[in-house]
Amino acid sequence: MNRRRNERALVRPHVVTGGRARPTRNVFDLVTLLTATGDLPRTGLSPEKLRIVELCQGGALSVVEISGHLRLPVGLTKVLLSDLVDSGHLVTRAPAPAARLSKARILQEVLDGLRASL
Repeated sequence: MNRRRNERALVRPHVVTGGRARPTRNVFDLVTLLTATGDLPRTGLSPEKLRIVELCQGGALSVVEISGHLRLPVGLTKVLLSDLVDSGHLVTRAPAPAARLSKARILQEVLDGLRASL
């Protein structure tokens, strides 16, 4: 039973992305925000892509948030997101400057903590 679950876990990402390991766009980092356009029909979208569009209808979500909601690896999520941006279902925007500052502040605190532990 456990072996089957592990085999499915290995095959599933390959199936979800159509065998691709890299996104068509290299514009996504963990805090890139995405919003659904709502302009295009959703017929033909995979269940994962449909879920992403639904998640992004309520407002902008970051790549890492979408990945968490889907319980998929970030790399795989980026492949799906790039497909949806290419098809016009999603648009991207950079995070607000305040979000970048807080991220830098957090990284600085981690660095300070590591230095203090030496």
